[in-house]
Amino acid sequence: MNDVTQQRGLRGVIARHPLVSFFVLANALSWSAWTPYILSNNGLGVWDYTFELGQLTGMLPGAYLGPITSALIVTALTGGAAGLRQWGARLWRWRVRWHWYAIAVLGVPAALIVTGLMVSGGQVMAPSVTVLAVYLPMLVLQMLTTGLAEEPGWRDFALPRLQDKFGPMRSAFILGPLWALWHMPLFLTEWGGYPEADWTRPASFAVFCIAFNVVMAWVFNRTGQSLPLAMLAHVSVNNFMSVVWSEMFPTVSENVTSYALAVSAVIAAVIVIIATRGKLGYRKEQSGQVDEAVLVRPDDRLKTGANT
Repeated sequence: MNDVTQQRGLRGVIARHPLVSFFVLANALSWSAWTPYILSNNGLGVWDYTFELGQLTGMLPGAYLGPITSALIVTALTGGAAGLRQWGARLWRWRVRWHWYAIAVLGVPAALIVTGLMVSGGQVMAPSVTVLAVYLPMLVLQMLTTGLAEEPGWRDFALPRLQDKFGPMRSAFILGPLWALWHMPLFLTEWGGYPEADWTRPASFAVFCIAFNVVMAWVFNRTGQSLPLAMLAHVSVNNFMSVVWSEMFPTVSENVTSYALAVSAVIAAVIVIIATRGKLGYRKEQSGQVDEAVLVRPDDRLKTGANT
């Protein structure tokens, strides 16, 4: 019997089922932390309290308690110090070809603008100087909040393990629904447009997550599993939609916006799947399994990041 099968108790369960443990823990921690926010006046209104800073104090703490904290706990219990070093190494894997940064910083907003033009019938307004001035600072803030809270869990911890076990395509369609599921309680708050939004809002969001996760997997794999690029691709969508979208396309309703995002993500996913023949840039030698890993030397990290 190996060391994993000999371990008993909760630690043994986590060691034998690290992925299941991660997903259960991520949801349990985040949903528990979000419960006051959901019950407050920012959500269901059961608790007569208002989070004055809204999502910043109501949603963000639970986000930090979820994917990144769960990945940290499971990695520490199953991989020890070596596993933590490997898990953390991808966060510094930023040396990739410049065009990937261009895709994330410029390509994502460009695709969203095209989407906006289509659903608005060409009715577009130029963003104000103020919006343009805060765009990059807000992008950095999104990296440190949404990006850092989520991507070390979804892409850094879960995706490599899923791909090693199920391959890239099946993994993408496993992780996508789980990524969407984690967000679902937030649709009972102002974050998800409650109480005005109907059931189609979370449904279209789920479609977006499943489809955009395919694109995210491709970016992650093709950049040598660069976590900063995955974070940047993720928050580029969030930042454009929260800072620029409503000013450029004021006539587009929130429901139409959610449908448009879902459809555009599906189109992007189909293009990626066809272009990569379903491989999504995955190479078996990029194994993310902690128990098989040897620590990556700095020079090896640079080589991996450069060969994209």
